[in-house]
Amino acid sequence: MNSSSVEGTNDKIIDIDFSSRRVSFAENHPNDDQEPPQHQPNVPLLLQPSYARSKSFIFDELRNFRVSLKWCALDHSSCIGKLISYVMFIFLAIIVPLLTSIFVRVPASSPEDDPISFNKLVQIPESGLAILAFFTLSRFFQRYGLRQLLFLHVLQDDTIYVRRSYTRELEKAFRYLAYIILPSFFVELAHKIIFFSAVKISAPHISPGFPLNSIVFMLVLVSWVYRTGLFLLVCVLFRLTCELQILRFEGLHKLLEGCGSDAGLIFREHLRIRKQLSVTSHRYRFFIIGCLVIITVSQLGALLLVLASKYDKTFFNSGDVVICSVVQLSGFFLCLFGATRITHRAQRIVSIASRWHMLVTNSFVETEQCKAQMPEGLDSEGDTDSSDMCISVIPQRFSSFQTRQSLVTYLQHNNGGITLYGYALDRGLLHTLFAFEFSLVLWVLSKVVVLS
Repeated sequence: MNSSSVEGTNDKIIDIDFSSRRVSFAENHPNDDQEPPQHQPNVPLLLQPSYARSKSFIFDELRNFRVSLKWCALDHSSCIGKLISYVMFIFLAIIVPLLTSIFVRVPASSPEDDPISFNKLVQIPESGLAILAFFTLSRFFQRYGLRQLLFLHVLQDDTIYVRRSYTRELEKAFRYLAYIILPSFFVELAHKIIFFSAVKISAPHISPGFPLNSIVFMLVLVSWVYRTGLFLLVCVLFRLTCELQILRFEGLHKLLEGCGSDAGLIFREHLRIRKQLSVTSHRYRFFIIGCLVIITVSQLGALLLVLASKYDKTFFNSGDVVICSVVQLSGFFLCLFGATRITHRAQRIVSIASRWHMLVTNSFVETEQCKAQMPEGLDSEGDTDSSDMCISVIPQRFSSFQTRQSLVTYLQHNNGGITLYGYALDRGLLHTLFAFEFSLVLWVLSKVVVLS
């Protein structure tokens, strides 16, 4: 492989050749706070050889993530940033919801519309999901870093198709955040305007003329955006990881489309994907199970409270429950959808490999039969009619049949995708979860009917 020089730089390049792979090192490396050197025009950064590194520049494809992490006070790259992150988390995810639940009161003139019970109900799951997401991100940043978390440090081993597609996925990753947060924020803003215009805040040692409602209104909105953004950010990171593995499975499908593909190459690629799927499952399994428990308890508690309440259900007293449920289910379904897509692609590879094995074997048998039926003294190149009837393939040894058969057997016993403590997250597990949730709903309805 020929080494490529970077235009516009005067640094000397030292080339070292390891087994026909040439690695270039610049004598003067730019640090993370400097602008990277000029790259090849019209070529994405992920496709350039200089992008195969552990650290990243502030102007690369991860700049949107870094900006979002700094705005969410999640920059753990320094001790000061980590301290600010923990202080903001404790204040916005714990103190503000707790103080709001304690000091907000409904005026005595409107006791028939009591939104306090619903407001307290949604504070617990929102803060619970934020706590779960915050410590998940903290553990990720401490152990892996953003590039290693998204598997960008091994992306140079993938094909150009995978790298180009993953670049597009990185660019549109925050669209999913915007599609969920923006509509929910406007509904939450309208609800909080109505809510704080009707309630009173009784805080000790504060004069009556102090604009306490306006301050608490802004703090509640900032707290909601912070907690919601934390939860959805982890969901988006998990979906991005899932999309990378889906792209790799698509690349593996393209390898199997060619009848002359090497079984050893397919095995090594699938083994690499399986290893990264196992790593992804171990990283996110606690987050997925924790979200499932919190969301289940939250939804059942909301259902029980709504059915047991004797007040009329209006946007004023139950709008929090609707917004909280939409955000929770949207983020959780974002994770489930990405995980089930990977699992189904992993299971589908068995049928594709079996079809590939059959086509290669059939082509080899037909080629041998054509050779056996040819008259002596003629070969496929000398007889035009015979060559039109034969399939043009590379003759393979009979031992290759056993190699392909072993590969198909291996794929049959290793066709899992994202797993939760050994259970593949596929349609079967989703059907089981749905049956469990539906049974709980029926139980809650039976209790409400008996009590009423």
